[in-house]
Amino acid sequence: MTTAPAVSISQRDPALLGQTVVVIGGSSGIGRETARHARAEGADLILTGLHADGLEQTAAELGALSYSALDATDPAALDRFFGDLPKTIDHVMVTGPGPYYAPLADLDRERARRNFDAHEWLAVAVAQHAVGRVRPGGTLLFMAGTAGARGQGLSLSAAQTAALPALIANLALELAPIRANLIAAGFVDTGLSASLLGANLEARREQLRTTLPIGRVVGPADVAALAVHIMINTALTGGTYDIDGGEQLVSGG
Repeated sequence: MTTAPAVSISQRDPALLGQTVVVIGGSSGIGRETARHARAEGADLILTGLHADGLEQTAAELGALSYSALDATDPAALDRFFGDLPKTIDHVMVTGPGPYYAPLADLDRERARRNFDAHEWLAVAVAQHAVGRVRPGGTLLFMAGTAGARGQGLSLSAAQTAALPALIANLALELAPIRANLIAAGFVDTGLSASLLGANLEARREQLRTTLPIGRVVGPADVAALAVHIMINTALTGGTYDIDGGEQLVSGG
């Protein structure tokens, strides 16, 4: 009896060949790395970001079909962007800005409202635009933090984190057969994390290296690999996929 030789990854066809992936927030961090992974799987890319310079550089590096510098939380700008897209696209990845942390006594209501718009309302707006544009079996993929954050200054973030899984699960039903999924990330070593932590960044990295079960810090490539897997696996919809290196296991979250 003979066994057929296994086909190596390098010999298989790219899993996203001929598909179009839109990355909203694709100029840096997790968005850029997801675009890179999708491109490696053969996808055509359409990128957006707030800052034209970084976006142009990423688009050129990855050979994107097109790119647009825009604020995705601006309804008119988002309308124009989706109106200019090809008639049919396959996947949309949305990475919003970081969380807003502030103790209740110092919480800026307007900034809190904008942060809510940049997460919950942006997900709703993208879902509305997806109807008739994203093909059946394609996915909308959103980002959130992991659940369980409690403490001073975390009230708004905790509420948003709790709300998004329910929202995405219901969108999966309303949009079917378009899929909707959520990635819930813990600490990811990005420029955004560096800006939030400042001088405390290296201490946080070292803490995670010594406490996480994986023995290292989660990076953008880890999240990107998960994002592309969700695009490829058409059985996945309505789910929330935690990626935190096991932090919730050791923190009791």
